[in-house]
Amino acid sequence: MNDRRRPALLAVLCLASALSLGAQAETVTIRADHVLDGRGGRRDVPVVIVVKDGRIVSIEPESGRRGPVSYDLSGRTVLPGLIDAHAHVAWTFNAEGRLHTEKDGEPAEATALARAANLWATLAAGFTTVQSPGSAEDRFLRDAVARRGLPGPRILTSLEPLDDARISPDRLRELVRERKAEGADLIKIFASKSIREGGAQTMSQEQLDAACGEAKRLGLRTLVHAHSPESMKAAALAGCTQVEHGIFATPEVLALLAQTGTYFDPQCCLVFRNYLDNKARFLGIGNYTEEGFAAMERALPLASAMFRRAIATPGLKIVFGTDAVAGADGHNAEELVCRVRDGGQAPADAVVSATSLAARAMGLESSLGALAPGLQADIIAVEGDPLRDVASLTRVVFVMRSGTVYRNLAAAGR
Repeated sequence: MNDRRRPALLAVLCLASALSLGAQAETVTIRADHVLDGRGGRRDVPVVIVVKDGRIVSIEPESGRRGPVSYDLSGRTVLPGLIDAHAHVAWTFNAEGRLHTEKDGEPAEATALARAANLWATLAAGFTTVQSPGSAEDRFLRDAVARRGLPGPRILTSLEPLDDARISPDRLRELVRERKAEGADLIKIFASKSIREGGAQTMSQEQLDAACGEAKRLGLRTLVHAHSPESMKAAALAGCTQVEHGIFATPEVLALLAQTGTYFDPQCCLVFRNYLDNKARFLGIGNYTEEGFAAMERALPLASAMFRRAIATPGLKIVFGTDAVAGADGHNAEELVCRVRDGGQAPADAVVSATSLAARAMGLESSLGALAPGLQADIIAVEGDPLRDVASLTRVVFVMRSGTVYRNLAAAGR
């Protein structure tokens, strides 16, 4: 993002006071009678969650306290803020309803507002943390949320991905060092073609060894875009942290991911359906061709079948990520619904995949992903019981991130 664009983003920050309910008092109390802790635990007895300075201090039986609470979430299900391990919050549609690109001439102010709207939609849907791999602009969005009060989820970003398969291993190592110097939280690598182009392997074992090895040496995690079994195998053998997508994953390569401890982030439906529903907005831009859309339509049943193979693989660590692009912001939890209904995942496992397991994959388990004393007060409430009706996760009525409440429909009984 150039200097001309920065004032446009800063102008958006005036929305913060309107969208957020503001910084909370020093101590906040929340009454809850149905709690999922994000680690597989459940409580169905009244408790009071005590929050101070943005962190959870205690979770106490209500019988041990007297007096009013700051927020009464009785009758709802309370759980940790959800985490999307793969979302593209900087992707937007322009005023003409087409995918925004640098060539379309849209004013910087309009793009900044559209990105702010994406952040708000995502946060209001209960996602308090997202990992956004692949846009240089993510750095400014990350810092606007963290330091300037822009309402949105906490953001981790890879900045620009490593996607040129023609460059040498030594140059890949240099690029990893450059990304770290630029402020990247992780490294994103394309090891295969897009699903729209068949998904074949593009980076060699030597290249992935270099990129993932250098990242690990520098203390950075690596996310690898890989659809083919060959590219997935190469990423696992290179010690990369996480493999994305894996439409053509075989039982053998899934077992290898489990053996090497590689996290796996498959998608079951949302990204494909979003593209297909918004075909006119993407068609004709880059590799968004008729053939590409036909490939994505064919991918839907393949994705569900692959996901079923994945959850049947012993020891495989399946995290939650949507690959949400323009049009999907705020619909992230629909992927959880799909994973349960079409992919066969147990609802409890789906919740854990989007809370404590996702936090562990990001190296944030000591601060996020669960309701426990000492962790960040990322707390949401939904209407209904997600373990009985996973679609409850799409009915968010309360959102707190780091102790600040951004949404509270529960107060009005809605």
